[in-house]
Amino acid sequence: MSETRPLLVRRDGPVATVTMNRPERHNAFDEALIAALTEAFVELADDEKIRAIVLEGAGSNFSAGADVGWMRRAAGYGEEENRADARRLAAMLEAIDRCPKPVVARVQGAALGGGTGLVAACDIAIASERATFGTTEVRLGLAAAVISPFVLRAIGPRQARRLFLTGERIDAARALAIGLVHEVVPEADLDARVGAVLDLLLAGGPEAQAASKELIRIVLGMPQGGSLLTEATVSVIAARRASAEGKEGLQAFLEKREPAWRVRRGAGG
Repeated sequence: MSETRPLLVRRDGPVATVTMNRPERHNAFDEALIAALTEAFVELADDEKIRAIVLEGAGSNFSAGADVGWMRRAAGYGEEENRADARRLAAMLEAIDRCPKPVVARVQGAALGGGTGLVAACDIAIASERATFGTTEVRLGLAAAVISPFVLRAIGPRQARRLFLTGERIDAARALAIGLVHEVVPEADLDARVGAVLDLLLAGGPEAQAASKELIRIVLGMPQGGSLLTEATVSVIAARRASAEGKEGLQAFLEKREPAWRVRRGAGG
């Protein structure tokens, strides 16, 4: 695969597959891959034909985190250059996290450092039994800073304390136990399981899914039990009930038919 194309985007009906395409470097991040991922997710967010996105890595690993050459260049940066560099990494993770479409991570092999951050930024993560994870930055005298909001949200502060401080690698079973991934399957079954999850996602209303992602951010960002939180959640459900999509969903249920938004993989969306 060509080093000049660090990212491949394939559209198959309502599903887009975003493939990190640096297998010879274990899909490690550099400036080009970070920029390409950001651009791809911004573009897919606005593509009305796309209903769900799969993020994967070419070859035997998902992503080994930071590329050695990128780290070598960063070592020569001043603080302001490093701030700008880190902001670009943060923007990439935010583009994935805030994409209104459901994003599924298909994880095989190593997902280390920023690779673990990528997994945590996705909505759903399906891993093969041989996948490994780790916030290994501390072993380089660094900190898992930019990925921390996403990883903390996935596994909580208690688990993060250990992993951020030890830099240890964990296997897929432990990643499942602490909430970093949702499912672990034999590698031979990985594509089939991702496909089954995509079928579930395509059964939901796309506007409702986008609203649900935003709802989670609203609820997590407000004090629990207050009137502001109540009004925020009331506003969301009221808007959904009044929407054309919400009315179609209810009518389809009452008429025992599929709603108009339901599409199949491989079909036009």
